Amino acid sequence: MSPTTASKASSAFSACGHVTFLGAGPGDPGLLTLRAVEALAGADVLIAEPDVLAVVRGHARAGVSTPELTVVDDASMPAGVPVLRDATNLVMEAARGGKRVVRAVSGDPGLDGNAGAEMLACAAEGIPFEVVPGVAAAVGVPAYAGVPLRDAQGADVRFVDARTASERCWTEVGASDGTVVVSTSLDSVAAAAGELVSAGRKPDTPLTVTVAGTTTRQRTWTATLGTIAQVLKQAKVLPSPEGHQPVIAVVGERSAAAQRDQLAWFESKPLFGWKVLVPRTKEQAASLSDQLRSYGAVPSEVPTIAVEPPRTPQQMERAVKGLVTGRYEWIAFTSVNAVKAVREKFEEYGLDARAFAGIKVAAVGEQTAASLVEFGVKPDLVPSGEQSAAGLLEDWPPYDPVFDPIDRVFLPRADIATETLVAGLIELGWEVDDVTAYRTVRASPPPAETREAIKGGGFDAVLFTSSSTVRNLVGIAGKPHNVTVIACIGPATAKTAEEHGLRVDVLSPEPSVHKLAEALAEFGLRRRAAALEAGDPVTRPSERRPGARRRRTT
Repeated sequence: MSPTTASKASSAFSACGHVTFLGAGPGDPGLLTLRAVEALAGADVLIAEPDVLAVVRGHARAGVSTPELTVVDDASMPAGVPVLRDATNLVMEAARGGKRVVRAVSGDPGLDGNAGAEMLACAAEGIPFEVVPGVAAAVGVPAYAGVPLRDAQGADVRFVDARTASERCWTEVGASDGTVVVSTSLDSVAAAAGELVSAGRKPDTPLTVTVAGTTTRQRTWTATLGTIAQVLKQAKVLPSPEGHQPVIAVVGERSAAAQRDQLAWFESKPLFGWKVLVPRTKEQAASLSDQLRSYGAVPSEVPTIAVEPPRTPQQMERAVKGLVTGRYEWIAFTSVNAVKAVREKFEEYGLDARAFAGIKVAAVGEQTAASLVEFGVKPDLVPSGEQSAAGLLEDWPPYDPVFDPIDRVFLPRADIATETLVAGLIELGWEVDDVTAYRTVRASPPPAETREAIKGGGFDAVLFTSSSTVRNLVGIAGKPHNVTVIACIGPATAKTAEEHGLRVDVLSPEPSVHKLAEALAEFGLRRRAAALEAGDPVTRPSERRPGARRRRTT
């Protein structure tokens, strides 16, 4: 190649973009690979179907472009199989414009026919691309259903897509004695079972059928090829309106279907599928929501309190200036909101964490301490016991004029905070500048759909983290339905809940949101064990309300 030709080729390469064909797995965002997360973080354009977009969007950077795909039915394809008409055009147009494109698909790109066609289009135009594999549904879903595909003897495993399988394919897998993993749809499960029986499999061959695999909507039934139609009918399984809900069926004597009651680790989580209302903002509830998800729950954050600046900011301004001029020996933070308020004032004055030099910092609660560390400040004092004002006072040193050159404490807090900490510090000999750093007001009502779910029993549990969350939630959304499990952080909160006509089911052993979530999980575990012991189906509280429909497997 001549230098001129090489230069042109190099110029063309640098002018075009790059495409990453990314496997999003079968539904659980936790199954994304590290490489997938890295690619998503660097994407300029993210192209995916709506259900896949919901899985990967959280790892994309703010402002990433997400053009909408047009999904149509193609008469040349089996019924219910969507075709993405404009995906190739969107991918190519963005790549030609020099963008870094991530084309995300369900499962693995190598098993997606549309992705294969798009790769060929990139290759034809010389657009560089890479493939990031994902967990295929045919492998990931059985793992989440507690159905190993091979036993110790190493059974043969065959994979069949019932939507495109030929008669010859059914004949081959029917003649085999190995495990068969069938990708099908909810309304076609019985037909697929019939094909296997017609091809030679015995009607009493065990199988499992899993819908919405790897998500908290997952549901699995164990039956045989001959009984699966009746089992689904008796369970009153509701097909989706579209009629093509993805299903993974595992068939075979050696597929461990008989041991699923011992291996079903995912669906046996203590709060599996429970929709839990958390009366906090997403930012405040991050670690609590993660904890609930680890128990199998679906947290829904509904803020009941809004934070606003103080009506008269002069007091806060004087206190922040006093920090810089050496007025205080200590500053005590009792909430994340207090840290946020002081930080915002710092930024307003062009200050940063260095302004805390020489000042001792106290913090109540892990999240408050974490927000200080994020700001660049390591707390000098965090309660060793109870994470509260009382716990902080237990560890706070009395004022000593010999060792403490300054006797004053800056306490930025909410307008409705109690006087416990102020009184305790004064008793220890300290002077306290008790400053209103922010006001707490009742939040705006949540959307009508959420209000209806609260009053109509759509939530399985509500976590109340203070008396004000009880009063505010009832005020902005109404009283939770009587089937909803009510969990309270302490006796005072429980008393307020009872005063509002609520039955308290769970009481945290300690005034900690994480202990509260743990107590709710233990309640769910006991409830599940009782149902199994009585031979009853394991249901969520919301499924017990009068007139409630069984869980839609959509």
